[in-house]
Amino acid sequence: MAVKQIVLFPAEILEKACETVTVFDKKLAKLLNDMYDTMIEFDGVGLAAPQIGIGKRIAIVDIDDDTGTIELINPELIEADGEQLGPEGCLSFPGVYGEVNRPFSIKVKAQDRKGKTYYIEAEDFLARAILHEMDHLDGVLFTAKITRYLEEDELEGVEAE
Repeated sequence: MAVKQIVLFPAEILEKACETVTVFDKKLAKLLNDMYDTMIEFDGVGLAAPQIGIGKRIAIVDIDDDTGTIELINPELIEADGEQLGPEGCLSFPGVYGEVNRPFSIKVKAQDRKGKTYYIEAEDFLARAILHEMDHLDGVLFTAKITRYLEEDELEGVEAE
């Protein structure tokens, strides 16, 4: 396992839609493990493959709760309900934070590292983190959704996604 370098904005790969994953092998498993190590090293709660220079539909989320690490391969949003306005940051935008409006609850269809399809339902901060990472896979950056930028002193307890 290895810690990868985080790709910073304005790198082109961050604004491109990613390719569907079709091969589920040891190389993919290693990539997921490296993404996890990288996310932890940089104190994030999520990481998408383009953030380490790989244009594939792969993301991981771990908000440090009892859910554990969620591996999202080829994720699709199935349902979204409600609304929440909250702070977000991004490992590809060091020091940039803003309020982003997102659905409060979601249902997502994705594949695991072996290619098996599964569904996950999430609310609140977990839903926010998953949607933030899924946006990366479509080349959508959180800065495009910020309703108000936040100063560092307004950020108590906010973690980068």
